[in-house]
Formats: sequence, structure tokens, C-alpha cells
Amino acid sequence: MATIGDVVEVYYREKPAFFARIDSITPDIKKDWFMVELLILAIPLRAVTWTLRKEYINGVPFTMEGNEVRIEAVKPIPMETDSEDSPGKPPDKVLTKDGRKVLPFKKPKKGIIEGKTD
Repeated sequence: MATIGDVVEVYYREKPAFFARIDSITPDIKKDWFMVELLILAIPLRAVTWTLRKEYINGVPFTMEGNEVRIEAVKPIPMETDSEDSPGKPPDKVLTKDGRKVLPFKKPKKGIIEGKTD
């Protein structure tokens, strides 16, 4: 289920329309309905409030003015690790398209400043 703070993708007529962040979900005066505040992630940013049932927030299609709309939670993309965190040793030199050598920058070891050690 999509919850507060989640990014969702909104489909309009079965086509992706926009991304939005759920800012709040509060009960409506009608039983089993909720007021859902969405921040539409486009330029310019736009805030809207839709009155929806729980199943609509969970991805069940519904209609607005006769057009099918569906809200789908976006799964987070796994973060890639930095090259320092990777177990493999980086190559000592890399060749570019024109054949020139590119030497990677190596960080100095701790305690070594200007060629002197403690």
C-alpha cells in the first residue's frame, strides 16, 4: 500500500501521466473514504487533494469524469555502491577512444604529507 511520503505514478487512460508524492492521508467525513494530498512532481509543482477509497490508493483503477485513473506505488531503485566499496581492484590505467592513457587519481595514505611520515 502506498503511504505518506511515498512516490506514486499516476496513470490516466492506462498511460503514465505523472509522478506525485503522498503528503497526507486523512479520513473523510464519508465512511471508508480518505482525503489524499498529492504533490505533483512536475514543473511547476502543484498540490492537489483527491478523495479516494483505500483500494484506490492501493492501485485499483477508478474513474474521474469518466476517465480511468490508477495510482501505483514506485519501488525504490537500489543504490549502486561507490568504487571504493567494491571488492574488485580498479584498473591501474584506462585507455580512451583516441588511445591516450588516463591514470586514476590516488588518494594519499593517512599520515603521509608531502612525502614525510610520522
